[in-house]
Amino acid sequence: MGATAGIARLASAWAANSPRLYERTRLVDVHGEPIKVRRLAAQTNYVFNYPYAATPCFLLDLGHSVAGADALLRTDGATYAWSGGVGERRSVVAYSAICAHKLAYPAREVSFIRFQPARSPTSDGNVIHCCADHSVYDPAAGARVVSGPAPQPLAAILLDYDAERDELAALGTVGAEQLVEVLAWRLRFAGRLARLQNHRGIRRKDVTVVRNKERSVGSLLKTNEHSTRPLGAL
Repeated sequence: MGATAGIARLASAWAANSPRLYERTRLVDVHGEPIKVRRLAAQTNYVFNYPYAATPCFLLDLGHSVAGADALLRTDGATYAWSGGVGERRSVVAYSAICAHKLAYPAREVSFIRFQPARSPTSDGNVIHCCADHSVYDPAAGARVVSGPAPQPLAAILLDYDAERDELAALGTVGAEQLVEVLAWRLRFAGRLARLQNHRGIRRKDVTVVRNKERSVGSLLKTNEHSTRPLGAL
């Protein structure tokens, strides 16, 4: 009995540490053209939706090579590793844009969470900062929590880089997902949760739009729920 329980615990831990794979989804711009990594502006908030149409993610070119991170810790005690940046300079990373504290995320009207390249009164620069309760994450270290009340890192989005075409695709996630919680909150009806895993209208298609959220609205970051873009582009 003890051996069986031990095997079950190991299997559970392995599942928690393993990447969660979804449909391969190409990152495209608002015109449907593939995102070219060399054209991404460094240290700029881009937002896309993955793996569901209602779950936003950040796409960031940090401007420097980003190594992987080990022993990232989830609230359930499981640890996991993150493979680091992708692209020609290994400088491109992607994370869930859902804060691990109280699930703040970029919305159509305003975003409480964003990457900030410059130091602010409440945090250092080159971090992802949620101003709802000042949770701060390091995007160069697997979105590890730097300060604030967040209990765990942001989930990382696994990216596939096609060096020949200089294009990106999302493959899955690693780390603690909070996708269903956000979907439940946004749908407002708990009874619809049973449909989430099988409802193709909620899952992303084979492409997702990336948008630059900072191009048109300055510090008021806005997003379109159905695209990949930098914060503030609507």
